[in-house]
Amino acid sequence: MKLIGPFKQVVTLANLPLRGKLSDDQLEIIADGGIVVDQNIIRKVGNFETLKTENPTIEFEYIEGEQIVLPAFVDSHTHICFGGNRANDFAMRNAGKTYLEIAESGGGIWSSVQHTRNASEEVLLKTLVERINFLLDLGITTIEVKSGYGLDVENELKMLRIIKKAQQETKATLVPTCLSAHLKPRDFEGSNPEYLEYIITEILPKVKEEGLANRVDIFIEKSAFQPEESKDFLRKAKELGFEITVHADQFTPGSSRIAVEVGAKSADHLEATIDEDIQFLAESDTVATALPGASLGLGEKFTPARKLLDAGAIVAIASDWNPGSAPMGNLITQASILATFQKLTTAEVLAGMTFRAAYALNLKDRGQLEAGKKADFVTFKTNNFQNVLYNQGSLSAENVYINGNKK
Repeated sequence: MKLIGPFKQVVTLANLPLRGKLSDDQLEIIADGGIVVDQNIIRKVGNFETLKTENPTIEFEYIEGEQIVLPAFVDSHTHICFGGNRANDFAMRNAGKTYLEIAESGGGIWSSVQHTRNASEEVLLKTLVERINFLLDLGITTIEVKSGYGLDVENELKMLRIIKKAQQETKATLVPTCLSAHLKPRDFEGSNPEYLEYIITEILPKVKEEGLANRVDIFIEKSAFQPEESKDFLRKAKELGFEITVHADQFTPGSSRIAVEVGAKSADHLEATIDEDIQFLAESDTVATALPGASLGLGEKFTPARKLLDAGAIVAIASDWNPGSAPMGNLITQASILATFQKLTTAEVLAGMTFRAAYALNLKDRGQLEAGKKADFVTFKTNNFQNVLYNQGSLSAENVYINGNKK
């Protein structure tokens, strides 16, 4: 058992509701606090001197200088296993080219598919671990990672096996998701429904057999898969025993409703969600995940996070780090900017990057500093926790703890 502290402020995020709006005065902030950890778990949080008196023989880990501590962050939507680079897409988009024009010139998702297929396993693993380490340095210790740049049996399994290998090289928790339904690959001879059936019969059984993922995702959009065929696919994936999540309402509305109807863990993007579907999401247990990095990368409007929270939805915030539409990867910067445009409280943003994001991944053991939770937390060298978002990502994490130990 070990006592870590003292911290100028311990921001626990304990006792906050899973859904709906939050005010900053709901935050529990323990001044001059400490955290008792044992066997990877938080045992107690409280005043440092009191904890020290209660446990006179406990091992101490003293924190030098003024630091605050938060639960470690959770990035519940990333595409960080990929080959190649799409800087040219970004330049063309900013020069006024449309998505279709970029795709026809050799860019777009299909470009990343070709680069990923052609990349060696060694290169893909190396770059994936580098991106994981970047996120770890930000204080993100739980990271969802999607496939979706393989789009056939061989290459989707290659990606998911690499994600599994990466888990052996990092202390972060990786949550793999099979996104074979990213779009129909150009070299597949058949219709959209036939490709989705190919995923159900050829890819997902092998994913299940090898234990490579227990989550399935699909991109529902005019340029990818249509609502009814997607709904049928998601139901079949659930019948195979997979949890499901959905890329929903990115450019056109309607697919978030499908996510709710089929019982998806989350509906991600939602930039085009209309008011009636906001209420539909709010009355469900499907997490509404905002991806501000995609809005910034594409120059599109932000997810209506304020309306979603006011309606009572569960709102998470994730980075969508990918080579095309969201290349930044810095979740804290993105979330800070989203807060500015959507007028989110600090409590809402922190909840959206911690326990609410964990809930989107069906993880209920992390994201709050309280007894019984996983001992993942992050410290910042400041005397006021508000400075983390105020500095919009430029205030670096001082120390990142995983299972009660510095990474």
